[in-house]
Amino acid sequence: MRVVVKVGSSTLTYPSTGLLNIRRIESLCKVLSDIKNEGHEIIFVSSGAIAMGLGKLGLKEKPDSLCEKQAIASIGQSELMYTYDQLFSRYNHTIGQILVTKEDIEQRKENCINTIEKLLNFNCIPIINENDTISTSEIEIGDNDTLGAVVAKSLNAQLYIILSDIDGLYTSDPTKNSDAQLISVVNSIDESILVLASNSHSKVGTGGMITKLQAAQIVTQAGCNMIIANGKDPNILYDIMNHKEVGTLFKGVKV
Repeated sequence: MRVVVKVGSSTLTYPSTGLLNIRRIESLCKVLSDIKNEGHEIIFVSSGAIAMGLGKLGLKEKPDSLCEKQAIASIGQSELMYTYDQLFSRYNHTIGQILVTKEDIEQRKENCINTIEKLLNFNCIPIINENDTISTSEIEIGDNDTLGAVVAKSLNAQLYIILSDIDGLYTSDPTKNSDAQLISVVNSIDESILVLASNSHSKVGTGGMITKLQAAQIVTQAGCNMIIANGKDPNILYDIMNHKEVGTLFKGVKV
């Protein structure tokens, strides 16, 4: 099975400091490697460049100016990929980095997809991130949620997994309403579902629930299932791959 896994900045870092959660990222790479060993194709969409850069520089919050954000992303991206290379190498897996802009996906999508397909043919794990050292699109399209969805659709993936800092889609904001209920399955995305979206409460991520629902619209219309799940324990990926009920499943439309 071809699986696209997207992880957000808030999953990779400690919320109090913005620094890398080493135990979590080590576990994530181990689980992804194991799932690949089982015979699945893994495409990894990872946020975290700006968060890693902030940690590297000892900064607590994102700066306001665009050029500063892009410079910090440049520092963080090299650190992020170095970390992934070291961790995946432990399990004898080779990674390939792909940095894209919104324009790359919209205007040069065939080139991007061909490169990812070739990496998969080489038995590599493609790691994709928004190229926010030169583009402002990350803020516009939602912290890689939409990017991952476009990749999943274009590569005819069977499953798109978003690991976030929330368990899934709730009937209301669980950070504000203790009576909010997790929705296990969404068969179709209509206005009653879209109205449930609220802004992200994460300090380091840029995408909220609305971007995840927009991503779900993209992939489900292409017949791909999507799951939003909490990434605090990467072992949840085993449950997902074993078809256990975790997070929120958005069912792909049969075509």
